[in-house]
Amino acid sequence: MVKRNLQETLNRLARQYPVVTMTGPRQSGKTTLCKTAFPEKAYVNLEDPADREFAETDPRGFIARYPDGAVIDEIQRAPDLASSIQVRVDLNPRPGQFILTGSHNMLLLKAVSQSLAGRTALCDLLPFSLEEIRNYGVLPSISETMFRGFFPRVLENGLDPMEAGRFYVNNYIERDLRQLLEIRNLRQFEIFLKLCAGRTGQLLNLSALGAEAGVTHNTAKEWISILEASYLVRLVPPWYRNLNKRLVKAPKLFFLDTSLACSLMGITEATQLDTHPLRGALFETMVASDLIKRRLHRGYPAEFYHLRDSKGLEVDLVYENQKGFQALEIKSGMTPASDWFDAIRKLAAAVDFPVKGSVIYGGNESYTRDNMELIFWKELANPNSMTP
Repeated sequence: MVKRNLQETLNRLARQYPVVTMTGPRQSGKTTLCKTAFPEKAYVNLEDPADREFAETDPRGFIARYPDGAVIDEIQRAPDLASSIQVRVDLNPRPGQFILTGSHNMLLLKAVSQSLAGRTALCDLLPFSLEEIRNYGVLPSISETMFRGFFPRVLENGLDPMEAGRFYVNNYIERDLRQLLEIRNLRQFEIFLKLCAGRTGQLLNLSALGAEAGVTHNTAKEWISILEASYLVRLVPPWYRNLNKRLVKAPKLFFLDTSLACSLMGITEATQLDTHPLRGALFETMVASDLIKRRLHRGYPAEFYHLRDSKGLEVDLVYENQKGFQALEIKSGMTPASDWFDAIRKLAAAVDFPVKGSVIYGGNESYTRDNMELIFWKELANPNSMTP
């Protein structure tokens, strides 16, 4: 079994807070991680109808069954349970009593924020990172890595990524979506989801996306929020700091798993990605999602931004870490080009503070060029390759 980077953070938080709440998409490995990190704790899954009915009808009696605490999976299925947990931990604030998990950030945080504010730590578990899947051995090619994706069950059981992605989407729409909002035409939402997949790694234009999907701007905005809350996509906002420029204010849209995006786009074999027109966007998606995982799984906020102005200046990712401000360009090409660094140089010249520039690319070696780092993409699997 692959050791998850979040385990150290999870155990640390459980030594400090009476409740720890972990969110993340379905099949990201939350149950396995909890059972591994807390083998002595009782485990209950509120997807089970009997346990859910007990928790909903008699939450105090349900909690009384677990005097030493428990791991409670899919806590958003019985949101009133949080109030009974609050009563318990207020009487006895001993750290590490309850570990709560859920697949819907919106519903889960609504349930815990009203009752457990100040009593629970929060953390996120996403699918495997490149660092975590290196435990399976040598990473394959870029195309194969993007195609097979990072969901633990797909990798551990050798499932067909295209088929697994189709089942994932069907289950998500049929089971989860009905809990989040009322959608009369589920087929229309599925079309919307496929259109989003074709826009991964690109600026999000809600009006154009809504028009193509046949829904209003407000509906498209609501549906994007639902996809974010379900951990299917992530929006990276624009960066404004100290720049006197006309900046593009649209966020960038990233799927959090490339295999899911590939499945939605109808890509059936890894070799299709060798020449696919969205190869670059999918590569950027893979790198961006991996950097998000790298920070979240170590307990850091994943605050990434992008930069684009009206004159064509574009930097793929901008973020701040322990070493200061970082500007990152992401290129799927294997042969470095000198103009890959131009945007970072322009950004560094436009601000009054140091900016470190790096390019992550599809080649096969890492080195320093023109005082900037050129990073081989497989180096992301090295835990020491980039400072969180």
